[in-house]
Amino acid sequence: MSFVFLIFVPLLAALFIPLLFKKFGRIHTGWFVLVVPVILFTYYVSLLPTTISGGNLVSEFQWIPSLDIAFVAYIDGLSLLFTLLITGIGALVVLYSIFYLDKHREQLHNFYVYLLMFMTAMLGIVQSDHLITLYLFWELTSISSFLLIGYWYTRDRSRFGALKSMMITVFGGLMMLGGFVLLSIMGDTYSIRELIPQAAELVTHDFFIWALVLVLLGAFTKSAQFPFYIWLPDAMEAPTPVSAYLHSATMVKAGLYLVARLTPVFAISGTWMWLVAGVGLFTMFWGSFFALKQKDLKGILAFSTVSQLGLIMSLLGASAAGYHVDNIAETTFKYAGFAAIFHLINHAVFKGSLFMIAGIVDHETGTRDIRKLGGLMSLMPISFTVAMIGAFSMAGLPPFGGFLSKEMFLTAMLSLTEFDLFSMDVWGILFPVVAWLGSVFTFIYSFYFVFHTFAGEHKPEQLPKPAHEAPIGMLISPVFLSLLVVVIFFIPNLVGDWFVKPAVLAMQPFLYTSPDEINIHVEAWHGPTPELFMTLGIVAIGFLMFWTLRKWQKSYDLFPDTLTLNALYDSVMFMSDTGANRFSRLYMTGFIRSYLVYMFSFVIFIVLGTLFLTDAFAIDFTNLAPVGFYEVVILIALVGSTLTILFSKSRLTGIIALGAVGYSVALFFVIFRAPDLALTQLVIETISVALFLLAFYHLPQISRKEERMRFRFGNALVAIGVGVTVTLVALSSLSQKALPSISEFYKETVYKEAGGGNIVNVILVDYRGFDTLFEIAVLGIAGIGIITMIKLRLTKKEDQHENK
Repeated sequence: MSFVFLIFVPLLAALFIPLLFKKFGRIHTGWFVLVVPVILFTYYVSLLPTTISGGNLVSEFQWIPSLDIAFVAYIDGLSLLFTLLITGIGALVVLYSIFYLDKHREQLHNFYVYLLMFMTAMLGIVQSDHLITLYLFWELTSISSFLLIGYWYTRDRSRFGALKSMMITVFGGLMMLGGFVLLSIMGDTYSIRELIPQAAELVTHDFFIWALVLVLLGAFTKSAQFPFYIWLPDAMEAPTPVSAYLHSATMVKAGLYLVARLTPVFAISGTWMWLVAGVGLFTMFWGSFFALKQKDLKGILAFSTVSQLGLIMSLLGASAAGYHVDNIAETTFKYAGFAAIFHLINHAVFKGSLFMIAGIVDHETGTRDIRKLGGLMSLMPISFTVAMIGAFSMAGLPPFGGFLSKEMFLTAMLSLTEFDLFSMDVWGILFPVVAWLGSVFTFIYSFYFVFHTFAGEHKPEQLPKPAHEAPIGMLISPVFLSLLVVVIFFIPNLVGDWFVKPAVLAMQPFLYTSPDEINIHVEAWHGPTPELFMTLGIVAIGFLMFWTLRKWQKSYDLFPDTLTLNALYDSVMFMSDTGANRFSRLYMTGFIRSYLVYMFSFVIFIVLGTLFLTDAFAIDFTNLAPVGFYEVVILIALVGSTLTILFSKSRLTGIIALGAVGYSVALFFVIFRAPDLALTQLVIETISVALFLLAFYHLPQISRKEERMRFRFGNALVAIGVGVTVTLVALSSLSQKALPSISEFYKETVYKEAGGGNIVNVILVDYRGFDTLFEIAVLGIAGIGIITMIKLRLTKKEDQHENK
């Protein structure tokens, strides 16, 4: 089987989850789901030898061949790394969720269907080579994450967080789609592999910067970069397994993946380097600074994720400098790409374990409020150990994997001061300074998370339930991840050879031709370098500030909530909501005649405007048919019938006059040799009159009390405008020959190709068969809706009667 279909395996498995949940209710549904990521992970691991040697794999099947859109799964070092994270961490998260979510109280079938849908979406993003299918999966992550975050939909905060995340990420996705379209226009292809060799030509195109900015908007919103990070803390309302999955291995890293994947296309531009590195580094500082303001354990981790994503994003931006130096072998800029991928792996591992520990603390104490926690070290020793390992790795301390990637980060930021392009020689000094400050706050919030939860005074009276260690099953996943945190520190070069270098090769294909050329050796001890002294400063200042945290933490209260980005978002949403309501109330009067006035006015404006702006109006009385006695008689009958409708005082007279108008038009068709139209018109008029009469039979009698309607100048103006518009269009359609008549096409093809004799029937059934089908469907749905409303109204009245 072609491996492109493996992307859809989780989605296919999701179809069976409701059946399994219903049939085997006594077994936790997660056990059935666990099989899916385990099998996928096992298969994808078997592809490692290919990427380690610098190879790649392609598998595809056509989706819309006429538009050249296909599902193309492209496996290279970068996509395989993300695939393994998605399936590997996914398996651990599912295992964790089995013990976290109660099978009796939770709607597990919904939860796992959403989770599997999300897994397919992420696999599709990281393996798609076609930009349109990548966008399809991109938005599928927005929808599935909306469902996951809003899983506990009865809670207001869950619904708010889900909507907020979708609003921001979908906005970014639409911007990104615009960038993809511009890229396809410039490169005449939607294939990423085919765009990369054209990078030198693309950068000179007028659309290049627009495409760059639009693509980055998509990446920044998905990966919660400043100022779009505000959706991430609210997404904490999701169940903790979801938070662990989204934050460690999947959704928030989609933006990082996109930047890494498109680096070969955009990195030749200085704008790319400045935006990616600058926004990333500022996000890192911003997230780390405000993490210490949080009182919720998952809130602290959410801001720490913002900070860590910013760190990786800044490294991806710095790696672009490698495209602008001559002596590639000796420059340290190539280091940034390696560091970005290495830290991405570290972050997935330690952040997954930390989120699981936050969930365990909540599960076993009943609260995540750090002000109520403390002294859990002796009661939850395993959780404390795992939390300490994860937090120390996040702080960049040895002997944990985060220390190694943090040192690389500092090296990369220092190297930017030596870069003499794009004004880096002037402003580049800001990068190591901000990086150092951000690292100090990273150190503090890591200690804040672990020691304010597990050390200090135990406050059992403030906990909703007595604290105790989690069951073994719930600890398996975080313990395994914490072991990986330690293992990575001792075998960094094995991780580098197997996972990091193949990914760097995919990200920097112009610099290397195989992973073996990436001559980077990771060492825990790298001598008395500036990075080492910066680390010593981080530890010293960080420890001092953590020790005095309670004294200066209150300074966060000086930041008024009304001046935050969240307040700005809330204000915009509130104004949009109230503004839309007020505007709607201006024109939604509840009277059909008002709506008809709007519609007719719009038609007049659009049709007349188009007619005259395009110089399409023309009058030509040549080649007109002669007007004889019969035409005059029919015309008199037509006008007379129309006037009768206007002045009739009974419904029956009006309906008969309306039918007479239709039959008169049908006679015109007969005279002018259009028997198909005449037959259709006669059938329609007959049915319409019969239906009208049948409907009116059930209506109440018209009141005898005559009410004369007041003359309205505006309505008269609209009526005259509609009449003038229709007349001008009719005259122009007869005289205007700018375009060939479509009737000729029908006359030539109706019999030959459609095999029909009645041109109207053939058009309705063959040429616009789907239109007709959907029109019937719409009418059917509308009919069902009307019947439902009538029945509901009758039922309500009956209930009211019974209550009496």
